Amino acid sequence: MMTPDGEGEDRVERQQEYVLRTVEERGIRFVQLWFTDVLGAPKGFAITPAELENALQEGMTFDGSAIDGLSRVQESDVLARPDPKTFQILPLSGGSAEPTARVFCDITDLDGTPHGGDPRNVLRRGLDRAKERGFTFYAAPEVEWFYFADDDPTGPPRPLDRGGYFDLTVADLASDMRRQTVLTLE
Repeated sequence: MMTPDGEGEDRVERQQEYVLRTVEERGIRFVQLWFTDVLGAPKGFAITPAELENALQEGMTFDGSAIDGLSRVQESDVLARPDPKTFQILPLSGGSAEPTARVFCDITDLDGTPHGGDPRNVLRRGLDRAKERGFTFYAAPEVEWFYFADDDPTGPPRPLDRGGYFDLTVADLASDMRRQTVLTLE
């Protein structure tokens, strides 16, 4: 049997075992189940390691009507089904942060049918239609970043300078920093 994204069940089981083993070995205290609403806004909730095995096997029920565009109140309950190949341990932040991991989820109806409003499902269906028509999908990320002044950490970030896209960088405050970044990345 194949999963919604074409993975064989044996491979999914190995991925699930890896996730469970890693959570135990690394002392992970919380696993965040991440998904997006129909507008692409990130959403999610946290579970404990004790809930993880069941979540990987059966999914976690939640009220989909609380998520914009996902479900109406009359048909509110949906399942967040963790995709084990997206598992990642999150970096610790703050002195008292508990070790946490995250995993992206597919949203399904309670019977396991992919939910029509789940953006991952919408993308999967679109890719399948494109493939049926002879198209191949390619994606290439473009890494961009900003430099901020080292100001008051309780205030909003303040740009290091006012340079814009394709501005001449001769007198730009961040010129040396950009050059050093490029050399470091090479």
